[in-house]
Amino acid sequence: MIDLPVAWVCLGIFGITYALVIAEEPLRLRKSKPVTVAAGILWMLIAWSALRAGHPHLAEEAFKGYLEEYGELFLFLLAAMTFVNTMENRLVFRALRSWLVTRGLSLRSLYWVTGLLAFFISPLADNLTTALLMGAVLLAVGTGRPRFLAVGCINIVVAANAGGAFSPFGDITTLMVWQSERVGFWQFFALFLPSLVNWLVPAALMSLAVESGRPLVAPETVVLRPGALKVVALFLGTVALAVYMHAVLHLPPVLGMMTGLGVLKLYGSHLRRRARASQEAPDFGDEMPEGLEAVSGNARAVPVDPQEYFDIFKILERAEWDTLLFFYGVIMCVGALATLGWLALASKLTYGVLGPTSANILVGLMSAVIDNIPVMVAVLKMEPDMSLGQWLLVTLTAGVGGSLLSIGSAAGVALMGHARGYYTFMTHLRWSWAVGLGYLASIWVHLLLNRGLF
Repeated sequence: MIDLPVAWVCLGIFGITYALVIAEEPLRLRKSKPVTVAAGILWMLIAWSALRAGHPHLAEEAFKGYLEEYGELFLFLLAAMTFVNTMENRLVFRALRSWLVTRGLSLRSLYWVTGLLAFFISPLADNLTTALLMGAVLLAVGTGRPRFLAVGCINIVVAANAGGAFSPFGDITTLMVWQSERVGFWQFFALFLPSLVNWLVPAALMSLAVESGRPLVAPETVVLRPGALKVVALFLGTVALAVYMHAVLHLPPVLGMMTGLGVLKLYGSHLRRRARASQEAPDFGDEMPEGLEAVSGNARAVPVDPQEYFDIFKILERAEWDTLLFFYGVIMCVGALATLGWLALASKLTYGVLGPTSANILVGLMSAVIDNIPVMVAVLKMEPDMSLGQWLLVTLTAGVGGSLLSIGSAAGVALMGHARGYYTFMTHLRWSWAVGLGYLASIWVHLLLNRGLF
């Protein structure tokens, strides 16, 4: 139906595009830019070829299906990111960091505590946010200790990726698997022990390189902004609502997330009015003109503190738009390859020849070099005939395989930029053997403990 030359041209365009994505750092080119352009080119070529073959609506119908899938994931992620950014705005994460820094813990204790917290925060706050939060703790206490910082950052990246693998909210790949209904919400927790092993094995080996002693830190007092704990409670309630809508009402979980976001926006209006009242400022509705000072009678009142003034739409602007648009480009590019038949061929060559277990282990190794999002999108579009145990296996390997290299996950790439000079590609590579042992150990534990699911 589609011309073979067109199919080869599309495959070549995708290859060039992804080479640009991999070279994002040296080229200083945001990864969403090439994939967004490539998606448009691929679908135009498919539509042109289908039109020549006498199927004018083939491309349109296929594209709309992928667009609907992306729309659900986009809104879900946007809501989740907004909650996380709101908690950051209310100083929840900064307060946690300050509490950790001032506990008087030794370097070895901080190494284990930051790893443990990364593992348990990541399932809710996503691995990228968690890595940056715990990395900030290390940088605050590890000044002048490059070896401690390097090993500690690797530990955080591995822990954040491992923690994100057993929760639908921990990573985009797990969210995709959940929303595709290959794995139920509670079934993900069968990966808890394999994920824990994935972190503990390299963590124990790397801990031998952590120096003794205590950090010298300046005391810092952080006071939570108004509504901080209520925002945390709203986020947890929103997660529960999304799960309830999907499991009980059989509605897309995005509906629960967007409902919770609406409640957060209403609560934000309350926080704005409270801030204005405390500053004796007039109520301007949903908009606060920048730099405007309140006037009360003949006296000029103190202007609203911009840190106290809560604007949910400003927080929405801080979403990771590059990631969200990259996600669009990836789904549309991979969807184009699926429409051309390339993914069906790839499925036969991998799952058909190697078998699901070997193929799923290979998926994890690929995610160390190629971002796990397109890898998982490709697997979902291949639709291999697999048991629940195998779907959990590919969820695990795609989630933790990125820890093998610092460039294999968003958490690693972000922390390299945050801890520039201390945590680099080469420092991570020196411990890739330990991370690899954890990768193999987690697979073995999953095959052993969850053998009844295969």
